[in-house]
Amino acid sequence: MKKTISLALLFLFLLSPQAHATKMAIIIDDFGGDVKGVEPFLAGEIPITVAIMPFHEHAKEQAIQAHEAGLEVIIHMPMEPKQGKASWLGPNAITSDLTEQEIKKRVQQAIENVPYAVGMNNHMGSKIVEDQKIMKSILEVVHENKLYFLDSGTSNESVIPELAEKMNIPFIKRDIFIDDSLSSQYEVEQQIDKLMKISQRNGQAVGIGHVGVKGFETFSAVENGWKKIKQNEMKLVFLSELMDYPLTHQLHHIQYDSNH
Repeated sequence: MKKTISLALLFLFLLSPQAHATKMAIIIDDFGGDVKGVEPFLAGEIPITVAIMPFHEHAKEQAIQAHEAGLEVIIHMPMEPKQGKASWLGPNAITSDLTEQEIKKRVQQAIENVPYAVGMNNHMGSKIVEDQKIMKSILEVVHENKLYFLDSGTSNESVIPELAEKMNIPFIKRDIFIDDSLSSQYEVEQQIDKLMKISQRNGQAVGIGHVGVKGFETFSAVENGWKKIKQNEMKLVFLSELMDYPLTHQLHHIQYDSNH
């Protein structure tokens, strides 16, 4: 009798909206400095994944603050792009002129500089993510530290998916950026609506936003978007919670940005 009741309850749960709620993760890049939007995001009221630039003035402090607020922390590792200013990368970036030893040293130091990090993604890096040798060196350190990797989608020739799969590293790719340096709050909200549609279509979705020049606009948009996500019986989760999902669909729906 008890077994019959348990099976019936399980069946009812599987039919419920909660059991099949689509999930999405929003990663907010560029933490680590004293920029707009940091404080409201670190209040911890919205379940975002916080990507922190290592070696910046407030990197450790903000990593600890994010962790204590119950947020997920990852390392936003600066990597050389095909075009752009070196100053955009910040200190100790991964560049193509470094030795393998120096690359591994910098990645390990970055991990140690951002406490509580469970993953890593690339800051810019359109040149680096296409380089098998360099990315293998980076991912070896990621693997040794038992982190996951988020491909930020800055090149459609990225070798990260292939290497991560071979090296048995949990990885995922972003679907869209939800903002840029010129975005209004309305435009970010439109992108979050798009993220929701991707999630409904594929069962999950990954969006990346930023603190910085338009940090307050992005926060307000994410705050409103989170309310809409809940109203639609969808779930906003930390990025690690999407790692058990099939990743094949992401190879076809990414929008790449070669300017990073």
